[in-house]
Amino acid sequence: MHMKGTKPNAGKISKNRRKKLIYCYIFILPQLALFLAFTIYPIIMSYVYSFFNWSGYGSLSNFAGLENYAETISDPFFWNAFKNSFIFMFFVVLIQVPLALVIAILLNSSWLKGATVYRTIYFLPVVTTTAVIGIVMRFIFGAYKGLINEILIAVGILDKPIDWLGSMDTAMMIIILVGIWKTFGMKMVYWLAALQSLPKELFEAAKVDGANWLQTFRYVMFPLLLPVGSVILLLSSVNALHVFDLVKSMTNGGPAFHTDMVDLYIYRYAFEGGGMPRAGFASAAGVVYGFAILFVSLILGIVVKKTGGKQSSH
Repeated sequence: MHMKGTKPNAGKISKNRRKKLIYCYIFILPQLALFLAFTIYPIIMSYVYSFFNWSGYGSLSNFAGLENYAETISDPFFWNAFKNSFIFMFFVVLIQVPLALVIAILLNSSWLKGATVYRTIYFLPVVTTTAVIGIVMRFIFGAYKGLINEILIAVGILDKPIDWLGSMDTAMMIIILVGIWKTFGMKMVYWLAALQSLPKELFEAAKVDGANWLQTFRYVMFPLLLPVGSVILLLSSVNALHVFDLVKSMTNGGPAFHTDMVDLYIYRYAFEGGGMPRAGFASAAGVVYGFAILFVSLILGIVVKKTGGKQSSH
């Protein structure tokens, strides 16, 4: 007989649990090693490099203190790239997130035929290499023999070709539009996942009560989507603040630094520099920009938390 209060095979269960945990740690170890080597270590070393006048070659011997930070903060080109990065983020998120919701609602509708095909078409740009897209778009929006100019001239909208990527009035607009199109499919998938997780019983109850589509969206769908939408807003904003390969392949920051972004600014000093690279200065610029993104993320994180809290209270 077993004594009262004891569980049979408790030792065996505990042993099996430990065995499973060991296997879990073994399988996660390669990912953890890669994360430490290619994420944590570079972050830590970027802080170290930022205090040195270091070219990226040789030992760290020329200590600069806060000179790199002072130069970064006083550099108008940095603030120009900083402004452009946030302009890009603002318009991409402002247009992309709600538009992706509209398309996701349409693709989630039961009456739509071939929804899978449309989802694939929208998602294709996401899995296409950004640099390749940038090169193709450079030809499409080219000043001469570009596809867009050829079409607009053929239909009589333009009399002469426009240098879309070489004009200060249009270059940023084109970068933003291409950026929206490139990552649109991912936001659509986020919204689709959120829509498919909503309980259908609530929509059926709203229909029985005589609510039309707009009323159902406003009083049922939108409140339920709000917490997920806040997370999508946070992810979209942070991702849009890191744009490099698209701008590098389309305009390289031109014309006259009008589409320059902080990631491109850092790359220019870290790997080009017009001579000897300045990896220490580039690291300082990256740290400053990193804190700016952290500040934005904290604000949006508070919004996400409050939105989720309000939703859960209801």
